[in-house]
Amino acid sequence: MAIDSATLQRVTAQLYERSLKKIPDDTRAALQRAETAETGSTGKHTLKIMLHSADAAQQGNELVCTDVGIPTYSIKIGTRVQFDGPVREAIVRGFADLVQHIDPPILKMVTNPLTHARSYAGKDMPLLSFDVIDDADYMEIVCAPKAMGTGRWEAVDAFVYPTLEQIEKFVLDTVLRGRVTGALPLEVPTTILFETWYELGLVGAATAALALYFAITAAGRMPGALAAGGVAAYATAFSLAALGFASFQTWWLMTLTAVALLFTAIARGQYRTERPVAPLSRRPKAPKLPAGQ
Repeated sequence: MAIDSATLQRVTAQLYERSLKKIPDDTRAALQRAETAETGSTGKHTLKIMLHSADAAQQGNELVCTDVGIPTYSIKIGTRVQFDGPVREAIVRGFADLVQHIDPPILKMVTNPLTHARSYAGKDMPLLSFDVIDDADYMEIVCAPKAMGTGRWEAVDAFVYPTLEQIEKFVLDTVLRGRVTGALPLEVPTTILFETWYELGLVGAATAALALYFAITAAGRMPGALAAGGVAAYATAFSLAALGFASFQTWWLMTLTAVALLFTAIARGQYRTERPVAPLSRRPKAPKLPAGQ
């Protein structure tokens, strides 16, 4: 018996709604095992939230996540299957019908890059991939929503016979660069000190130690006010490096510059704070008048 378009439309719409409101049983079991084995407090709490969200969505017939993404279908067609009507058009109509009737409503996840108009679907959506099953009279349809957040940060590189060290470095570099997207946990180190140690290792630590040594040695030969300013500037720079990139605000740098200029001005001007004594002009003495006059 041929598979008609109405059946395809109904089934693909139901699959997408089911995938938004229920996670597979094996996925939940894997999350449960991960939560049990997790030792970090943040990771354990995150896994508990994921499990609670999945259970609450299934019990209340709600969405597991508001990031519904876009529908993707992996379709395998038996070589003996026959169709009665269009296939892709039926899947497109099924998604459009779901958008109009799903409860709760879903968000518009697709934005036109030229007009910036938002919609539920774009060109060539839903995303379909096809394969065949030899000597089969049935078809398999797997729906997997493509969440838009999973593509916020990705990196691709080509290696020719890479070593394990090169692979590990690429992974770590990619993860560290991912902090600009907010994809990393809050406790991930992002300070300049960490970057120096990660990028340069012992060389960076030795360089920083030498810089501190020369700075303190040079401060000992400076005038009092200028030495205090130099030490204060180095201490401030170290504090900013320890606090992280977020501390590099404009007003921090302006304050540091103003303090450095203030100490420099005091040091340069301290020898001119006393005016030289100006000699009194010599005036001729008035002649003495004779006595009795």
